[in-house]
Amino acid sequence: MKKMLFVAALLAASFSASAADTMVKLPIAGALAANDAEKRLDEGVKFYFAGQPTPKVLTKITTDKTSQRTNGFGKSTEKACNWVFLSAMLALQKRAQELGANAVINIVSNFNNVEMASATEFECADGNLMAGVALKADFVKVAK
Repeated sequence: MKKMLFVAALLAASFSASAADTMVKLPIAGALAANDAEKRLDEGVKFYFAGQPTPKVLTKITTDKTSQRTNGFGKSTEKACNWVFLSAMLALQKRAQELGANAVINIVSNFNNVEMASATEFECADGNLMAGVALKADFVKVAK
């Protein structure tokens, strides 16, 4: 019985160590070019990352966050991160549609509530088993 407990503890410790996240920065343009992202994102909701100019904001509805994860096992960092970035963008789009917003602005990476603002890069937590992208943004109505 002691031997089984020792093996279980050893396996748990090795699993935790292998699940550690490495933060990587990847190009937003590359992620939008992968997985048919541009076709899957509704043209009725416009996206603007931190630092990008936006049309005149008519109404700020709210600020919200999304945190998405995907299976990264057997995938390259870029492939897993681009996939989960699209999931996060689709979550922002769905939230915008629910709120009646026509734009999502000031989008920043927000993993573990640590913001990383960039108009050209997003941050992805890459682990041996999972990859994750967390985004924070303002949901608004902008002039057309």
